[in-house]
Amino acid sequence: MSGNATARQIVHDLLQGVAPPRPLFLPIVFAHGARIESVPLRIFLSNPTKIANATRQLRARLRSDGVTCYFDPFLEAEALGATLEWDADGQQADALWQQNDSSLFDEAVFDDPARRGRVGIAIEAVRRLKTTMREDCLLAAAVAGPFAMASLLAHLSGHAPDWQQISVDSLDLAAALISPMAKAFVEAGANVIFIREQLLPALSAEDCAAWAARVSTAVNIVRFYEALPVLLLADSESVAMNRDAILQQSWDCVVCPAAAGLGESPGGQIGGWDSSRFGIALPPNVFQAGPSASVAGLTATIRGLRPCVVTTAGDLPLALDIQRLNEVWENIRRFD
Repeated sequence: MSGNATARQIVHDLLQGVAPPRPLFLPIVFAHGARIESVPLRIFLSNPTKIANATRQLRARLRSDGVTCYFDPFLEAEALGATLEWDADGQQADALWQQNDSSLFDEAVFDDPARRGRVGIAIEAVRRLKTTMREDCLLAAAVAGPFAMASLLAHLSGHAPDWQQISVDSLDLAAALISPMAKAFVEAGANVIFIREQLLPALSAEDCAAWAARVSTAVNIVRFYEALPVLLLADSESVAMNRDAILQQSWDCVVCPAAAGLGESPGGQIGGWDSSRFGIALPPNVFQAGPSASVAGLTATIRGLRPCVVTTAGDLPLALDIQRLNEVWENIRRFD
């Protein structure tokens, strides 16, 4: 593979259904900015100036194809009316619904998401970075997928949810919020939209088709603005369980399934993928400071799969080893 292709050219190729000459490298690095600004995450998420400043500093150190302008799993829940309860350090939060009833959400968010919760702050962060970043730097933002949002509405958490609690109405409501959120981000200047799914139930072919249909409107909006939609599947067990159903869909976006870990290639989960439609999401902990698997082993896995996008299965940890991240990037650029 040639390492000379620009990020913008790769996005153009992918939107045309053409496998690019090298993977697009877009690790999700956002919360680390709070450490750079020396503030709790709670403060960082509500301050577009600090977000923009930290992201510019990160860009100076990261050799990736772009930056993450906003990434928060509770963004939509708060916009719908949930209250965030933070720990004493302002680093971890839980979403709480008034009177323990998520049906009391704010419907106005569908008409103008920028006026609800911190959505306007996220959009402003994208706008500011659009005016200051070079054209060769892609700007990424994330929205919750139907299952991620519906699971919050149903108060689900952990790795063994009771999916019977999730109604079709909740999934439809969640899907309806993706489109205005995605549109707001791409209008502000985002080039890449991650549609984040954490856990998936066991999906039949029909279930998977319905899921893909719920995502498709947002995907079409993002593509209309010549931005890249990326379906981020953050849980490797969900991916393995639904491998066949996922592969049967005609995705009009890049699908990035999570790798189970450095010692386990996702090839057995998503073997036979189309390199213009499937990427890989690496475990965030592989970039944590301290002992880890070798960069050579990591890039060998990527090389064997030949994905079109390489990202991470979530926001990278505060104890981020930027040197390791950059080594992966350099190895990706040297593909042949």
